[in-house]
Amino acid sequence: MTPELTALALAVLLQAVQFALYAVNANRELGPGYTMSARDTPPSRPISETTGRLQRAFQNHFEGLVLFTAAIVVVTLSGQSSAFTATCAWIYLAARVAYVPAYLLGWRPGRTIIWIVGFTATLLLVIAALI
Repeated sequence: MTPELTALALAVLLQAVQFALYAVNANRELGPGYTMSARDTPPSRPISETTGRLQRAFQNHFEGLVLFTAAIVVVTLSGQSSAFTATCAWIYLAARVAYVPAYLLGWRPGRTIIWIVGFTATLLLVIAALI
């Protein structure tokens, strides 16, 4: 497996960890009666700030993971894997790992800077495959 695919696999596992963190907190706060329902109505009480941040970090990673996956597919299928693309993949993963506590703890502007690093690494993967 290429380093880029390994980073992608680990990014998927990170997404699963983020889901678990959010889901456990949401279940504690809203109860399984609501969280296992169809959620046709809003919850009877709002989630806490912490759970809201976990939810938004989780959702943000879904958005980033789509682009990162596409970038890894482009690099892998075009046979353009290199030390540079591997480094970009690992930078993306490190940024996504750092993003969770940064979002949870409300680091400003650190959270945004971390996001920019991950997004830039993703774009550089695609650009490297095109060159």
